[in-house]
Amino acid sequence: MKVSTKGRYALRIMLDLAVHDSGELVPLKEIAARQNITLKYMEQIISPLSKAGFVQSLRGSSGGYRLARKPAEYTVGDILRVLEGPLVPNACLEGEENTCPRADFCPTLPFWKGLNKVINDYVDSVTLEDLVEEALSRQSDYVI
Repeated sequence: MKVSTKGRYALRIMLDLAVHDSGELVPLKEIAARQNITLKYMEQIISPLSKAGFVQSLRGSSGGYRLARKPAEYTVGDILRVLEGPLVPNACLEGEENTCPRADFCPTLPFWKGLNKVINDYVDSVTLEDLVEEALSRQSDYVI
């Protein structure tokens, strides 16, 4: 399993919104400048986050984005799945039912299931609030 640039940037965007939450909307261009991500690319990432209800937005000159919920209510897994889909190490584990014709006798399937559980348990155990605390514990000039 490899997390794409969009998944990594989505996590950075959500973290930036959480760290810079003053109750006001944050313009996307400010996040883009802090994160050194092009505005055009950020628009491609923020759209699915908005559709998933993770961020609230307002268009216009005084518009911008803010988190829809408290940082403690998002897990890293939630955020990554919006951009990445299922976080599975092997395609045979993507659906509810394993449709691989080898599933009944595959000697490696238990390994893949175990790895899948470890990955998902970990990403679901870390909240956006945990990342905020980590970011704030670093130097004030640290760019997230």
